[in-house]
Amino acid sequence: MPSSKNPFDTAAMLEGIRRWVEIETPTDTPDQVNKLTSLVADHHRDLPVTLERVSGVDGCGDHLVVRSTWGQDKPGILVLSHLDTVHPMGFIERLPFRIDGDSAFGPGIYDMKGGAYIAHHAFRRLCETAERSPLGITHMFTSDEEIGSPTSRKLIEAEGRKAKYVLVTEPARDGGKIVTGRKGVGRFEVFIKGVPAHAGTRPEDGRSAIRELANVIHALEAMNDLKRGVSVNVGVVRGGTRPNVTPEDAYAEVDLRVPSFADSDEFVGRILGLTSKTEGVTVKVTGELNRPPYEKSNSGASLYEHAKGLAAELGFDLIDTHTGGGSDGNFTAAHTGTLDGLGVDGKGAHTHTEQLYISSLEPRARLLYRLYQTLR
Repeated sequence: MPSSKNPFDTAAMLEGIRRWVEIETPTDTPDQVNKLTSLVADHHRDLPVTLERVSGVDGCGDHLVVRSTWGQDKPGILVLSHLDTVHPMGFIERLPFRIDGDSAFGPGIYDMKGGAYIAHHAFRRLCETAERSPLGITHMFTSDEEIGSPTSRKLIEAEGRKAKYVLVTEPARDGGKIVTGRKGVGRFEVFIKGVPAHAGTRPEDGRSAIRELANVIHALEAMNDLKRGVSVNVGVVRGGTRPNVTPEDAYAEVDLRVPSFADSDEFVGRILGLTSKTEGVTVKVTGELNRPPYEKSNSGASLYEHAKGLAAELGFDLIDTHTGGGSDGNFTAAHTGTLDGLGVDGKGAHTHTEQLYISSLEPRARLLYRLYQTLR
């Protein structure tokens, strides 16, 4: 329980985060994700909320939608958090929860169990006050963000369109910066079919799929334009069967990052339009933009300025930034004022040194609390 003197007691928040972190939740272990989802639901049983649990599909865990009992008759505040992590089961033995100075370590503690927890903590504190917030609050905990939100995207988009504001509890960046823009993310697969032959006795009969893949990779790498903020990365390649066989098949997986919708239209078209340069070899590219660009809209900028003013009242400077990584905020920013990076400060996301800064817990939780109180 929080200290009676300080409703944002750091030790109490850290203890809550520890419980969430010690339930490992790789995206591909739905039973583990659901175990944490059940704990999160239990944390809300004594609060004035309704709970909707959306059953997981396609190998993913359940999603949990928590709605305040007030303010649901008009557009309100949607809070987005994910409970899944990238770390495999057993990783907590390598990275156990521990405290060292101002850092608390653990799998997913920075991305983003810390942020998800402080948003819940701030909501709990709000529920303890005599006055309700001007707007209703809906907090969505999803199970599949780390793989692109394939099973939660429609739910996020539907709730986002109903909301007036969206607050995303992804971790802060570069010393506490808030996120007001993210690149769009595209994922593509390249399938190449050549003609097999004996590489020693009949090389003239073969048409190498791997050689054509090299042409495709060269074309993809040439699309990189760092000045425009466009990056194209061929991250997975495979092909062939044996060294003495002209390879019949080759394959690649491609990641695209673009800062704007105009860029996405251009580069998605260019990647899908790749063709073979070799007679007798076919190139097929499939894929799409799975997260649209999150551009800083007028409503998003206004939301940031409001949060910046609240932070100043709390005694810290809130600086915004744009990042290349995607989040569920990409799905809402085009139509609803969205503010991202509201989670904890720290470093080492997705690594064996992942950590949050303990000193960030109270100010970040208080900022969320004040946003709940003041947005109207």
